[in-house]
Amino acid sequence: MIELKKLKHVHFIGIGGISMSALAMMLKNMGISVSGSDFHVSPTTQYLSEQGIAVAFGHAPENVPTNTDLIVYTAAIAEDNPEYLYAKNHGIAELSRAKLLGQIMAEYQKSIAVAGTHGKTTVTSMLSCILMAAELDPTITVGAYLDALKANYRIGNSDYFLLEACEYCNSFHNFFPNISIILNVSEDHLDFFKNLADIEDSFHQFENNTQDLLILHASLLDRPRLANDLTAKIISFGEGGDYHADNVRYQANGAPEFDVFHQNNELGHIALSVFGNHNIANALAAIATADSLGIPFSAIAQGLSEFHGAERRFQLKGNFAGIAVYDDYAHHPEEIAATLEAIKQVPHNKLWLIFQPHTYSRTKLLFEEFVQVLSTADNLILADIYAAREKNSYGISSKNLADAIRVHNPSTNYFETFDEIENFILSQAEPGDMLITMGAGDIYFVGEALLHF
Repeated sequence: MIELKKLKHVHFIGIGGISMSALAMMLKNMGISVSGSDFHVSPTTQYLSEQGIAVAFGHAPENVPTNTDLIVYTAAIAEDNPEYLYAKNHGIAELSRAKLLGQIMAEYQKSIAVAGTHGKTTVTSMLSCILMAAELDPTITVGAYLDALKANYRIGNSDYFLLEACEYCNSFHNFFPNISIILNVSEDHLDFFKNLADIEDSFHQFENNTQDLLILHASLLDRPRLANDLTAKIISFGEGGDYHADNVRYQANGAPEFDVFHQNNELGHIALSVFGNHNIANALAAIATADSLGIPFSAIAQGLSEFHGAERRFQLKGNFAGIAVYDDYAHHPEEIAATLEAIKQVPHNKLWLIFQPHTYSRTKLLFEEFVQVLSTADNLILADIYAAREKNSYGISSKNLADAIRVHNPSTNYFETFDEIENFILSQAEPGDMLITMGAGDIYFVGEALLHF
């Protein structure tokens, strides 16, 4: 264990990452000197610089200050990274991002971790708004910029600590929360996990890291690898669960509203400010957690009504030429399907979906699932695969995906460059249409460019 209070200077390799930047600011607020490095300038690195954190670009040994007593790195940092090697060669202590986050969490008496293959950021954000509406002064780290926080983190002065817990590389095995929420478990990150059974086993270990209460989607109770041999108390949510919705209807803007029941007891009415039936389940997860903490239903309803979505989660970016431009982080077939279903509740003429696949491994291993869900879009445009941490050892391309989808949906196009995509949209889209950029990479730049026309 690292004694955080004794640290003088911490250096972050990959400080521009959404979670790394939050951790850097947390340590800075603890009075610890912080620096970092990243490959590219970004709004996040600019913000960190404005907050007095020195950020270097590129990775080199000289980026590590001589007084550094801890290096923090992400799962994406290779062992031959020059800054990582410098730390090893000079006896500097090092921690992964997840281990540091786990140590910070251990300082709090009421810790809540939100896990699941999809929806983590949204539920963490919903709970953030509820905890603040209840004036519980939580410390928070979330995987996206949240308007309510004006950042992707919050430093509180209470025993409450809320975080988003990612399964990739078994990162969440470093967390031992009081309460854990598991939203869903499906095939993803197959560059690391062997198969669905391997993913379920990983989640099961995380479940048994939980000290007091597990809040599970009701459908998970039918899966033995996830529901058996658990030590914490279990509460379920969703259809057939302890917490469930009834009398679902849609407001004038298309967002759902519903009545909430805990078993047979009606708790009250919820009107969401975000779209999609999947957000009913997300809200129920947040409601079950908050109710278990004894938070009044009035604060729960207020917090959920004040949640207008996290950054890049079906986010309205603006309009150009009478065309609404949205952006969404969906990069897994199940996430895409949920967003496309939510779009149906929003008035529009034709939909233009601009999708950027994220990683070669995901595209290859879930190829048929991508073909099936993307075929349902009115008009589909594919950008090149966003490589992220990978090299193309899978022999896959967006052109392969476009060719397979075009068999089912002739209104499918593939372009190599963002400029070509923008020019195509400008020549084809009409007033009243909706455009959505989708993917976990940098495809949002297309929508932002179009807003300037």
